[in-house]
Amino acid sequence: MNKTKRRIFTTAIKLFAEKGYDNAGIEEITAVAGVAKGSLYYHFETKEEVFDLLLEEGRKLLYNSIEIKFKNCENALDKLKAIIMIQIKSIIKYTDFVTVIINNTLGETPRTKKCQNYLDEYVSIIKKIIDEGMEQGVFYEGDAQGIAYGILGVSFSSLLYRIKKEGNVTPEQIYKSYIEIVIRGITKV
Repeated sequence: MNKTKRRIFTTAIKLFAEKGYDNAGIEEITAVAGVAKGSLYYHFETKEEVFDLLLEEGRKLLYNSIEIKFKNCENALDKLKAIIMIQIKSIIKYTDFVTVIINNTLGETPRTKKCQNYLDEYVSIIKKIIDEGMEQGVFYEGDAQGIAYGILGVSFSSLLYRIKKEGNVTPEQIYKSYIEIVIRGITKV
């Protein structure tokens, strides 16, 4: 992605997070990015195309992180720990991206459906880990999909609370306290 396209893209993400997709207009995106309106339309046909790129880029980052982390995992418990650390780091590092996804998951619009599908696809990875752990006898039996959504939801809410309450915290600090609670609640060991 060239410099101008990247500037438009990162500006749009920031404005989508701050103002919401519908309230972030093309004119404002180009003004804040410091580019002409024609430059935006040279790189993107519509604002929706910018949003689609956001989902695509976010997916690539997430899946690359998972692939790298899972190479060193020997079992479901290790994978669960890895995915939780990935979630924590992603939420802290890509707060604007995560905000845009969360803000666009409710409703019945094509955009909200895309975000719901994005989260469903990600949760299916966590569900597979939970299923694997249940099969291995490491995790308690239960609704794997519900547990997977719970892990994602608790990650979002506990991280937002800790960041707001304590200011700057490292992913490692959050992971240490969070992992103990999750692992204690789900594992038989």
